[in-house]
Amino acid sequence: MGTLGFWRLAQADPEWIAVVDPDGTQHRAGDLLARSNRLVHGLRELGLKPGDGICGLAPNGADGLVLYLAALQAGWYYTPVNWHLTGHEIAYIVSDSEAKAFFVHPRHLKDGAIGAEAIEPDRRFLLGEAGDEGAGFRPVADLTDGQPDTAPADRTAGATMHYTSGTTGKPKGVRRRLNGLDPDDAAELMTFLLGLFGITPGRPNAHLVTSPSYHTAVTQFGGTALHMGHTLIYMDRWDAEEMLRLCERHRVTSSHMVPTHFKRLLSLPEKTRERYDLSSLTWMIHAAAPCPVPVKWAMFEWWGDCVYEYYAATEGGGTLATPEGWKSHPGTVGSAWPISELLIADDQGEAVATGTPGTIYMKMMGVPFEYKGDPAKTAANRLKDYFTVGDIGYLDEDGFLYLCDRKADMIISGGANIYPAEIENELMVHPKVADVAVFGIPDEEWGEQIKAVVEPAEGVRPGPELVAELLASLEGRLARMKWPKTVDFIAEMPREPNGKLLKRKLRDPYWEGHDRAI
Repeated sequence: MGTLGFWRLAQADPEWIAVVDPDGTQHRAGDLLARSNRLVHGLRELGLKPGDGICGLAPNGADGLVLYLAALQAGWYYTPVNWHLTGHEIAYIVSDSEAKAFFVHPRHLKDGAIGAEAIEPDRRFLLGEAGDEGAGFRPVADLTDGQPDTAPADRTAGATMHYTSGTTGKPKGVRRRLNGLDPDDAAELMTFLLGLFGITPGRPNAHLVTSPSYHTAVTQFGGTALHMGHTLIYMDRWDAEEMLRLCERHRVTSSHMVPTHFKRLLSLPEKTRERYDLSSLTWMIHAAAPCPVPVKWAMFEWWGDCVYEYYAATEGGGTLATPEGWKSHPGTVGSAWPISELLIADDQGEAVATGTPGTIYMKMMGVPFEYKGDPAKTAANRLKDYFTVGDIGYLDEDGFLYLCDRKADMIISGGANIYPAEIENELMVHPKVADVAVFGIPDEEWGEQIKAVVEPAEGVRPGPELVAELLASLEGRLARMKWPKTVDFIAEMPREPNGKLLKRKLRDPYWEGHDRAI
């Protein structure tokens, strides 16, 4: 211990450019360190103690990162709030997390002001430059002006407390006991995860943040890269060519992506793709959704052996597919991390045979988690000391995991289990498809029938001819019982910025007045 951790690195090299904001503003490590120190001193004067929590509603960039760096060196829980939520949903998280301070960026003031009603007026703070005004908020300068830049006494490691996306019921905070370690030592332990991918500490390394920082994985990978001495390059919103430009300009070595990004990148004209020098790319990591095998092969052909994949959950544990591992087991999401174990179980909780689909359970060494304020949900998702998020998959004889789908998304038609992800992967590779979602809708005879909703590629006209072409493309690749019975078109698929498909938005209208079997 003793060479990594942002606070330690910033003291040793305050001139290091630690962050580049989406507008190109560069932030020195020493300045970020001073800001986070002043914030700790100010919040302690407000009465915050180890174990308390703060919430932040801030876009990608240094302002939100300073909240993270303050909390993680003062023993607090930091909850970054999804800025796509409504004001009332934000208020729920501020209240449920028992936040002792709430920070809002001027960009999100409208919904942030509604969310702030869940906390006392003197604990609501507006981020940004002095002079930014927001009704009912104190400027953050009230906390930090006159506070020393020096390291606070009695530093102790805090943690992030992310809220699950709430696909069933209200979102829950995933909370772990604080470990009581020195913050830099705790940060150094965090680098174990990136070490699994072969990522090395030190400069020159740059990590491109492509998705909103309120997502667990984005915070984890970006924060850990920073603790390893890498420069964080923030994107405000993802754009395919802009990503390539940033990779060339900043000599990006790593990023965290989703398969939808790959599909959009591959749809760029070849001349555009060839225009950028991507030779610095070393660890381009993706997760969050299944990646069609042909799409992954195309990325290897373009970028070389720098594409890594993993499967994990906010709750902990996971798998890793190196380029070599994936190429020898195409379609896998990898084998278990050294600190993680997998169990595939049937509905009775018994382990299933190799190659047999079942519910995926995981566990990870270290501190167990709980859903804050919901011991029933915590217990319901457990099997012995394993947990599940409801995904279905199977292990091959080499211990590599393959995903089928989420249990809640599985279609039961005529008594047969059909996995929409398999159908989506086959349709997604069609050049006229930009995005696709497959789900079951009510059918009096079969129980459920297969519905596909397609976002056509740019310039492609939707209609019966396109439906016929898409279905014909499945011939010989997918059993006819798995073909969609009907295909609808949509201008833009409802996805979260991290790539997660909001399938319920598409499916629920069809089920009004019907009971789903699952």
